[in-house]
Amino acid sequence: MRVLSKVVLVATGLGIALIAISTNAFQRRFAIPGPATKAEVERGRYLVEEVAKCPECHTPRKPNGELDSTAWLRGAPIWIKPVAAIPNWADHAPALAGLPSLTDAQAEKVLEDGTGPNGQELRPPMQIYHMAPADARAIVAYLKSLPGEVH
Repeated sequence: MRVLSKVVLVATGLGIALIAISTNAFQRRFAIPGPATKAEVERGRYLVEEVAKCPECHTPRKPNGELDSTAWLRGAPIWIKPVAAIPNWADHAPALAGLPSLTDAQAEKVLEDGTGPNGQELRPPMQIYHMAPADARAIVAYLKSLPGEVH
C-alpha cells in the first residue's frame, strides 16, 4: 500500500507540474497584453516607416510627389501601376493611422499570416508579411498612437 501511495503522490505531483507548465505557456501565448510601452510604439514606427515603408502607399502625395505629412498614413490612391495587368490590383490603400478599420487582432493577423481579417487574400500591390507576433504588436501600437482622420 505504501508503494501505491507513493506512486499516486508522484503521479499527482507530475500532473500538477504539467498543468502549471501548460497554464504558463497558455498565458504567455494568449494573455491580453497590457498597454503599449513607449519602446513598443517606437519599434513599430521604425518597422512601419523604415523597414516596410508603409507611408509610400498609405500616405497621399502632394502635387510635387512628396508624401503629405499632414495626412500621414490616412489612406491614398495607389500611384504605382503594373506593367502588365494583374487581377484584383487595388486602386486605393486604406487608412492605417489610428487603425480605423481593423481590430488589433485583425491587424496582427494581417501582419503575421499575410491574410485579410476574414482570411481573404490581400490585394496586390500589398506586400504579404509573416511577422513575429511581437513585431506585429509593435506595429499595431504605433498605428494606434497616430491620430486618425478627423470627422
